[in-house]
Amino acid sequence: MLKIAVIGGRETVMGFKALGLDTYPVADAQEAHKVLRAITKEDQNYAIIYIEENLAEQLSAEINKFKDVPTPAIILIPGREGPLGLGQSALKAAVERAVGTNILGD
Repeated sequence: MLKIAVIGGRETVMGFKALGLDTYPVADAQEAHKVLRAITKEDQNYAIIYIEENLAEQLSAEINKFKDVPTPAIILIPGREGPLGLGQSALKAAVERAVGTNILGD
């Protein structure tokens, strides 16, 4: 069975725990990197991994390894500081790759 995970600060991930998702509260990007490597092993079966934007900014090299594979889909979410725009930029780039043009506008 495929699973969904959330990596981020404690305040960000706790709401997702109530929804039944696997949550991984981390203190910094180094800890997030270790968690991401552990949960992206083949035997983990994660279809979607949500990562807090402020952590994803520092994990871009690791995240980019998954941009052309169907699973896991890595989706950036805003943290408690609010959106940084990284999630929207990533979505826009993915749509452009899939469709061949920017259909979302600026």
